Amino acid sequence: MSHRGPLTAVITTILGATLGGLLIWQVYRTKRKRLPPIQKVADPVEAPHAVENNFKAVECEYIQPPHLVEKELKAAQCQTTQVPPLVQIPSSEQLLGMKPVMVSSEEEWQQLWPRMQEELSVFPVLGFDCEWVSVKGRASVVSLLQMASYSGLCVLVKLLAFRNGQQPFPLSLIEALRDPRILKVGVGCYEDGKRLTRDYGLSLTCTVDLRYLALRQKQAVVNNGLSLKSLAADLLNVSLDKSLELRCSDWEADELTLEQMTYAARDAQVSIALFLHLLGFCSEAGPASSRGSSYSELASRCQGLVDVPFRSRGDGDNGAAEGERKRRMWKTPPPESPESGDQQVPDPRKNNKRKPLGVGYSARKSPLYDNCFLYAPDGQPLCTCDKKKAKWYLDKGIGVLQSEEPFVVKLLFEPSGRPDSQQDYYLTAKENLCVVCGKVDSYIRKNIVPHEYRRHFPTEMKDHNSHDILLLCTSCHAASNVHDSFLKQQLAEEFAAPQGCEEGVRLLEDSDRRRVRSAARALLIPGDGLPEKRRKELQDLIKSFLNMNEEVELTDEVLQQVAGLETRIFNEAYVPHGLKVVQEYAVQGLRGLMDLERRWRQHFLTTMQPRHLPPLWSVDHNHSKFLRKYGEELPINLN
Repeated sequence: MSHRGPLTAVITTILGATLGGLLIWQVYRTKRKRLPPIQKVADPVEAPHAVENNFKAVECEYIQPPHLVEKELKAAQCQTTQVPPLVQIPSSEQLLGMKPVMVSSEEEWQQLWPRMQEELSVFPVLGFDCEWVSVKGRASVVSLLQMASYSGLCVLVKLLAFRNGQQPFPLSLIEALRDPRILKVGVGCYEDGKRLTRDYGLSLTCTVDLRYLALRQKQAVVNNGLSLKSLAADLLNVSLDKSLELRCSDWEADELTLEQMTYAARDAQVSIALFLHLLGFCSEAGPASSRGSSYSELASRCQGLVDVPFRSRGDGDNGAAEGERKRRMWKTPPPESPESGDQQVPDPRKNNKRKPLGVGYSARKSPLYDNCFLYAPDGQPLCTCDKKKAKWYLDKGIGVLQSEEPFVVKLLFEPSGRPDSQQDYYLTAKENLCVVCGKVDSYIRKNIVPHEYRRHFPTEMKDHNSHDILLLCTSCHAASNVHDSFLKQQLAEEFAAPQGCEEGVRLLEDSDRRRVRSAARALLIPGDGLPEKRRKELQDLIKSFLNMNEEVELTDEVLQQVAGLETRIFNEAYVPHGLKVVQEYAVQGLRGLMDLERRWRQHFLTTMQPRHLPPLWSVDHNHSKFLRKYGEELPINLN
């Protein structure tokens, strides 16, 4: 056997083992790369302690020690779930009890601003209002600016102190007014902002009108209207003093009285109280606790209402649809009733989804009927009257007091007339309530025969006409007015007595005079921007109107006179609707005017169906007396 055989076998074996090992090592390295770090395994050739060290290194890379984990978790919780402290929201009484602070300089404002800023961080909202003086119906510049925070802190800023550059407005005040992340709430606050811009160049943004919020909150019961006073009474049970003496007081005075300051502050404080109430932050039982609210939360609950001027007739698609519905209803009136001749229309008091009927009507502050009695010298009852009139007879010494309850005054002279019998309407005591629904706490006088007709009646039919003045609550009064409008439209069509169209207006616009005036104003504009051809046309138009010779030059003095030309002319054919209707009925004499009275009275009974009319009220009241006293041939002299 050759000596090379065993050597070749050994070499072959070694090479095969080496190649096999390299192949196994390559496969192992490939699989190891594909494993995640936490799953790394030890190299087969590594020692046991090396494998353990590798595993510890991997664990340290992905798992932190318990104390570090706990520390980071607490830090994260502090950052994400930090709970603000509870704040006390005052009740309406407490809020209104806060005394206002007057500010008339930059230093005074800077002293107060940090406290205001702190409260805005809890609730970024301000109750807002303005006061100004009106002279002969024209509003002067805004005199006073009122802002109140959620706690009732109210700042009264005397704006006149900063007018005409006397001193600069505080920068923080300007920024607060225009800050888009601070809500300014009130009644008419958007319009107040326009006044501030016009008078002082101040920009007011992020306003919310409380009337929109009140209408949006279906659970809010608003019976008396949407004024600030009505909202305060209905929602907060707070009575605001809105007397004419205070509202129209001198807001430009150097020193405001305590009553003025209280009045002004209450408007802003009530505004913020209403806002918190409508959004559910206040408890009716008393003070409530809250953690405040961010601007984004408040703004989301006022979505669609920010910087929107209030329109009482609605806005948007709903308002347009409602307006179109009303327009069609006026254009095509419903059919007449075969019994009374009155048009049958849906009761406006029902299905009113937009706002309570009667909003904008001012209820009486005192009863209409005092039920005092006047007696003749012989003791015969003459009529009832109010206490003021009864006391007038006493003050003049022409009457004596017979009793206090009931209040009876006996006259010391013979009256001009006596009732025909003791069953007379003017001798009955009358209740102070709505004659339709019986409501006793809110009513207003209603003229059954509208004043636009009654004013033209002859004097004989205008004396002692309290029979046609009844009490209605604001809702029934508004409903009755809607019904009245249909009868007025019917009378307008019957007697060609239009309401509100060209034949029914006192002044007409003369289009020729208007063109001439516009031509003169165009010629007075300085510069050569007007083409020569157009200039000659305008001059010829003016010369033709003035009957001037074409060769005569138009002077600036003549152009100035023509530029001030009055374009409205008196409509000689103008006859007021009410007068035209009365004239048509007066053709039939006294009976014709009594028919007009009867028609309106019957119309009221048919449309409103009153359940609480005074005793002896009648559609034919005094008609037989008129015929007896004046006769059918009474000459009719209309007023």
